Amino acid sequence: MRIAVVGAGGVGGGFGAALAKAGADVTFIARGAHLAAMKSQGLKIQGGRGETHIVPTEATDNPAEVGAVDIVPLGRVQRISGARLHASWVNLPHVTQFDEADVTELEQLRKALKATADTAGIKLTTLAFIVRACVKALQQFPLFNTSLDASGENLVYKKYIHIGFAADTPNGLLVPVIRDADRKDIYEIARALGELSGKARSGKLTGAEMQGGSFTISSLGGIGGTAFTPIINAPEVAILGVSRASMKPVYRDDAFVPRMILPLSLSYDHRVIDGANGARFTSCLAKIIADPHTLTEAVP
Repeated sequence: MRIAVVGAGGVGGGFGAALAKAGADVTFIARGAHLAAMKSQGLKIQGGRGETHIVPTEATDNPAEVGAVDIVPLGRVQRISGARLHASWVNLPHVTQFDEADVTELEQLRKALKATADTAGIKLTTLAFIVRACVKALQQFPLFNTSLDASGENLVYKKYIHIGFAADTPNGLLVPVIRDADRKDIYEIARALGELSGKARSGKLTGAEMQGGSFTISSLGGIGGTAFTPIINAPEVAILGVSRASMKPVYRDDAFVPRMILPLSLSYDHRVIDGANGARFTSCLAKIIADPHTLTEAVP
């Protein structure tokens, strides 16, 4: 295991030294007295000019030397997506903004429309409303629907909104894309979600159906959790994580009332989006979600 620790003094130095002694391969950014402190702890030091590599004197990268193991090759999807996720995490400065949305009325409306959707053969899920809400928020904040060009010096503002969504499949994580989501009403979005999810699970999703996204949603609401840090699906500049909604007491009109609250986690590329805009976007999105009747309006 290889770990970088910025600053070898104080807590950082002690923590890094402990990791190195435990068998980790640690790189420190350190000078002078801090280097001497590392040496005094019995660690072999290589490098110079401010960057010092701490190499454990007795470490192994082979787990089989310390116990029984099973070797299982990564699946094709994991190999492909893993490389992309790693590149995004390393190359994009991620920041995650956490927020909450009141989905009490949204869930009531969804249940009221369920019979109509069922008659049309459509499964009307909460995610369909979230996709529609994201479309409206992106229309108000087009910066979140951009990407950097190859030079990294220009922003590409997209005149389309293609929403990708993470689909959990037996073969691994896939991200189908709903094209022109801004031209679809809530029922059309729900139908597209159902069709693309089905194709993803059955292994029939085409490469074209996973390309061209301008914004992505990763929903773990059906599984659990209260928050997480989704990794941006480059070259996009933002991704929304959705966790499980839960009933919470909210203070309104001099009393606590039970409300269904949905956790939101927005990761964004800090080269393009600053913290203030990140907070404005999630605040806007939460307000849109809290007024779900606007999400069922016909698309012009």
